[in-house]
Amino acid sequence: MAKLKNIIKQLSEKDFKTIHDSLVENNAEKSAYLLRALRERQLSDEKIMVELELNSNAYYTMRSRINQKIEEYLVEQMESPRTDLLRKVANLTEVLFTTKRTLSIATLKKLEKELQDYDLASELTIVYKGLKKLHVNSPEYFGYSQLYNRHVAYMLAVDKAEDLLADYFRKFGSYFLNGDDVEKLGLQLLTKEMQNVARLYESHRLYVYMSCMLVFHRLFVDQEDDLKEGESLEDIFQHVQKIFDTYQLDPLYYHINLVFEFLKLEYYNHYRVYKQAERYFEEVNDAASNLLVNYPYYTFPARFLISKLERQIRLGTEAELFDENETLFLDYEPDQHDTPRNYVYLVYRALSCYYAGKNDEAVRLINSFLNETSLKKFPFALLEMKTMLALLYCLQQDFELYTQLCNSIQRQIRMLGKDECENIILFLKILKTATSDAKKEKVRKINSLIPKLKAVQVRYFSPVSLIKLDKKLVDKLARLEV
Repeated sequence: MAKLKNIIKQLSEKDFKTIHDSLVENNAEKSAYLLRALRERQLSDEKIMVELELNSNAYYTMRSRINQKIEEYLVEQMESPRTDLLRKVANLTEVLFTTKRTLSIATLKKLEKELQDYDLASELTIVYKGLKKLHVNSPEYFGYSQLYNRHVAYMLAVDKAEDLLADYFRKFGSYFLNGDDVEKLGLQLLTKEMQNVARLYESHRLYVYMSCMLVFHRLFVDQEDDLKEGESLEDIFQHVQKIFDTYQLDPLYYHINLVFEFLKLEYYNHYRVYKQAERYFEEVNDAASNLLVNYPYYTFPARFLISKLERQIRLGTEAELFDENETLFLDYEPDQHDTPRNYVYLVYRALSCYYAGKNDEAVRLINSFLNETSLKKFPFALLEMKTMLALLYCLQQDFELYTQLCNSIQRQIRMLGKDECENIILFLKILKTATSDAKKEKVRKINSLIPKLKAVQVRYFSPVSLIKLDKKLVDKLARLEV
């Protein structure tokens, strides 16, 4: 809420009135009232909800829509000069055929300066192509030919960087679920290739693309890389922010700023500086659905869901996730071809149900996912999900399905190797203890296994590690009647 209030208060009077009047004209009086209340009145969320006669879910949905309305308006204002510039570039042929040479050169030179400010390499090639023609009999022809060739090469370098970025995060998804050393090596090679491309030109755009990859790589793939010579992560954040402040009209930077808010959040989480992490959590959380859908080419957005779940468990508020998800992911549409992202999302939703005491819903979600999605390429992910399901069957006291599933898990462990599945073996021992006929000392036996399970380090994403092995769960397991 603090971020939305600050944005609304920083709007100019003209912008605020335009947005407010737009809401009124569209018969969104309650939204208009909320907008004005956040700008002009010092009211708590609870007080505003009472005045508007809204429950918590409806209130936060309205707040989210107001935030989206403001963003759309600001983007329209920001893009209008750029759109006008692109329109001028599109009309260059008309200028060359209908305008005197001196005036055409002046027009192209002015466009050159404006396009440089926006770093529009593709459009600059069109301008230099025109300037080459106009100077075909002039000594300046060679200079413009060189500029044209350089910007064609630069444009290809930017395209290459964008492709490398998308390829990196596509491959990271596979590495995240498998933890394979060969896949890790592939990510390291992509990082080096991106750094080589970025060094070809003094380009802020290439630097930003490289930073998206490099920061993420140091946090989640090769932490030792952060100890090597070069810019620290904090220096990279400062450099990128300076670029964003310099090119405020750039629409890509306007949107990709969310990626760096997410990376800052993960940076402080990584070093357990949770007070600093809270500065970025609300902003990223408000845009969680948008981050998941529209940013997989610039980062691995599903990582936020894990961090959010870890945060709620740390704060002891994990039971609140279920109700929040109903509004937060209202418009989320998963990409059926992106299995790693869907897997993490499903785990997050299933655990949200589990912590809210809705085990039936968690079971339904997991079984539906397993029926619709092939995890043959991700055997450890399949093993972990089956283990989650085994716990849920235990808590539902459906011991027939539990036994069948445990047999399936044991077969898969034998195929993968016991050394690779130590955490799953220990978790199954906890469930086996809970479902044994011996009723004595169940709590002590389960508690003796928990430290061993927590001490196991796995190289892949482990949903089982997100199950809170506290007294509440231990007591439930100890009371099971087989």
